[in-house]
Amino acid sequence: MKLRRFLFLGLWILSLAAITNYGGTVSYGFFYGVTMIPVVSLVYMVCVYARFKIYQEIGSRNMVCGQPERYLFVLQNEDYFAFTSVSVRLYADFSYVEEMPGDVEYELLPGDRFSFETRMVCRYRGEYEVGVKEVVVTDFFRLFRLRYRNPGTVKALVSPRVVALTELKSIGEFQALLRREILGGTEMDVLVRDYREGDPPRQIHWKLAAREQKLKTRLRIGEEKEGIALFCDMKRYDRERERNLPLENKMLEVLLALGFFFAGKDAGFSVYYSQNGLVKNRVRGMKDFDAFYREMDGVIFREEEDLHGTLEQAMSGGNLWMSKLVFFVLHDLDEQIMEVTGRLAAEGTMVVIYAVTDSSQEEYVRQGSERRKIMTVPTEAALEGVL
Repeated sequence: MKLRRFLFLGLWILSLAAITNYGGTVSYGFFYGVTMIPVVSLVYMVCVYARFKIYQEIGSRNMVCGQPERYLFVLQNEDYFAFTSVSVRLYADFSYVEEMPGDVEYELLPGDRFSFETRMVCRYRGEYEVGVKEVVVTDFFRLFRLRYRNPGTVKALVSPRVVALTELKSIGEFQALLRREILGGTEMDVLVRDYREGDPPRQIHWKLAAREQKLKTRLRIGEEKEGIALFCDMKRYDRERERNLPLENKMLEVLLALGFFFAGKDAGFSVYYSQNGLVKNRVRGMKDFDAFYREMDGVIFREEEDLHGTLEQAMSGGNLWMSKLVFFVLHDLDEQIMEVTGRLAAEGTMVVIYAVTDSSQEEYVRQGSERRKIMTVPTEAALEGVL
């Protein structure tokens, strides 16, 4: 196109020189003809802008991340003159259309219609525009190109998907311990002594007392651990949607995959997160999972959320201390997080930390121990085989 413009400019200068030096009908005719070319081109582009029609629709505005939805896309010339060199650009950051031709330029005679019925897939949870983003019009002489935003954009409301995991790789190293403490209904060995008058009732080791037929007192508080807890960070770390949508989508995907895994095994669990304050939700099995999914679909990631404050709330309430297994779905690891999870592990809780990030976390991964597993989950990773 640049070459054509230079050639046209050369012709126009040549025609201007002709009428200056020679004059005459031919020179003036050549000059006016060359001068009218860009005018005609611009008028044509304005007509296309005003009259060209695009029709598109999706099967449902409410979509699920990663699941294809029907998509209909129609280009139609309803005018009395031909449209040439018209192409469209699709939104490609957060969604894509299957089997859609690439950068194809269409020529539509009056009454012509190009129709494509295919499928659309949205990559991330959230609400954003999909389908045709802009129209590109090139004039007959290919001197100018006009881009304009499609006035009939479509917004999709995308829910997070649920990944069905067959196993959890992250708990493989202490699978036997989990089986004994959670599925087997027993608990780990703890230091005990004979009961003394005045000992708090919550420190009594009731299971051991039943076996030995006399009261036993634990030497440490909080050893009577029950079930599973999930903790998720709901802080927004970036204002750019191109960065925050993939991250937040993957964090919810990890949380839902864990919940679906345990609900499918009828293992109840508690979920902790913040929505301008600590929120706790108890899921007792698959019967509660649908409500849990709807709740997670509606959460909002906010910049003002305080990860450390929310974690301290969950810790101070004794909720996480009472769990045998705690999963953390986080993005930003730091020394305060490592200190808190280290205390949990030291008290006998099994801790798994998923750092959802594309940056290296090797410094923290090396701090894992027998009861604290630290793993990174890239924002575009498939969860099967990673969790």
